[in-house]
Amino acid sequence: MSVSRFEQMYEEWMELNMKQENNPRRREILNKGLGHGTKEFLRAIWFPTVHNFDHLYPEWEVRDFNNGYRYLDLAYMPEGAKGGIEIHGFGPHARDLDVSRFKDLCWRHSLLTLDRWTFLSIAYPSIMDEPGRCQQLVLAFIGTFLSTDVSGELNGYEAETIRLARRLLRPFTPTELADHLRISERQVRRILHKLVERGYLMVVSGGQRFRTYGLRRE
Repeated sequence: MSVSRFEQMYEEWMELNMKQENNPRRREILNKGLGHGTKEFLRAIWFPTVHNFDHLYPEWEVRDFNNGYRYLDLAYMPEGAKGGIEIHGFGPHARDLDVSRFKDLCWRHSLLTLDRWTFLSIAYPSIMDEPGRCQQLVLAFIGTFLSTDVSGELNGYEAETIRLARRLLRPFTPTELADHLRISERQVRRILHKLVERGYLMVVSGGQRFRTYGLRRE
């Protein structure tokens, strides 16, 4: 059986992280492999949406304000940004979480948020039951870090349209964009037509007068 594109890139990505890591604590964790939930998130959600593992680091070690070590399931850090992704299971362990562990999880999240980490929390059942919604969530998450990174060939209205598309969790209508840009729907439809024609956006649904739009996926 041939190795899938995901498995090939996943193995290369894990080997690269092992090779580049000098911290013995994190190396030991990586050597054990990632948890089932994290790998399924990468396989079913991240990779089909992003198509690569650029700027993504598994089991990333951070220090909290209590001078302890914490490990994020995944850290997304383009150009120094700090994004954390946590996959939450729902087995007996999660349902029977004791009070001290629950408080520790709350402290962990709060302290890292104060250190300017932006978190994306994904429930494991959602990976299985709602992959499309999870993929939209990933696009919006990435968009929060790339919202100012748009092509220099776009004018102001076009660039802001792309930023809006990256922030939203769903397709948007010309009316919503007109309200956001504070211009007429006629102007908005010209902008959307150009962005679709140039490959930045795609028509998600609807006819000529009632279309919705979203980012084009590769």
